[in-house]
Amino acid sequence: MLRQLLFATSLATNASSAMAIDLSPLWNFDDPGQSEQRFRAALATATGDDAIVLQTQIARSYGLRGDFAKAREILKDLEPQLPGAGVEARARHALELGRTYASATHPQQSLTSEAKERARAVYKQAYEIARRGELDGLAVDALHMLAFVDTEPADQLRWGQEALAIAQASPQPAAKKWEASLRNNIGYALYQLGRYDEALDQFKQAVVLREKGEDVQAQRVAHWMVAWTLRALNRTDEALAIQLRLERERAAAGAPSAYVFEELELLYRAKGDRERADHYGELKKSSAK
Repeated sequence: MLRQLLFATSLATNASSAMAIDLSPLWNFDDPGQSEQRFRAALATATGDDAIVLQTQIARSYGLRGDFAKAREILKDLEPQLPGAGVEARARHALELGRTYASATHPQQSLTSEAKERARAVYKQAYEIARRGELDGLAVDALHMLAFVDTEPADQLRWGQEALAIAQASPQPAAKKWEASLRNNIGYALYQLGRYDEALDQFKQAVVLREKGEDVQAQRVAHWMVAWTLRALNRTDEALAIQLRLERERAAAGAPSAYVFEELELLYRAKGDRERADHYGELKKSSAK
């Protein structure tokens, strides 16, 4: 569940394109069906590589809705065009094919050894195509997706650090804008490894980066991750102050969060305040319905 929270903050990042066609205005990750319609409208007048890229995103919209078979069907139909296609089109095709085999939207039981091997192969292919074509944003995206294949924390840390190195060294905005999401992912892997101080450092850096942007939800997630780690470090009062602020902000926005309520329940239990802990436990249950 927490992994889904992290994944949601990276979707807008990996929609970006500094290449043939700007996909960002067409994506609404809260409504993949609406996004599909936008891509199809753009496809009506698109030619060449732009048409291929748009169809890879239509495939992705199906994957986000859990229809991986339909996504693969669309990508399969594009294969005859790939030998004459440009770098971006080929990299995106491989990347989206990988997402049909392993991604955050896949149920755990579908992530078989065979599916992971297929995903790993095409993600690495996407990475190699993107790196040769100096498309750093897509290269970072491919590496970041490998963490959904190799799910041991040490492996996720390795992929995250490799992706971050590219993002930091690149002059391309499409790669640079990945840094906050990658630091969140690295922090999460470090947390899973019990390296809480290092995780906290990554999450704090992610907060600084998120605060420079306009994505309020991503900012709140970044602050939540800091508080989550502070609780693990037994810095209860600091964690509590952040979670209470997030509760107030979300209440004002009409968007209460079960994640925040859960942390507040745990924090008040740690402080021995059973009444407040029970209160937030009930709010967590009601908000999760």
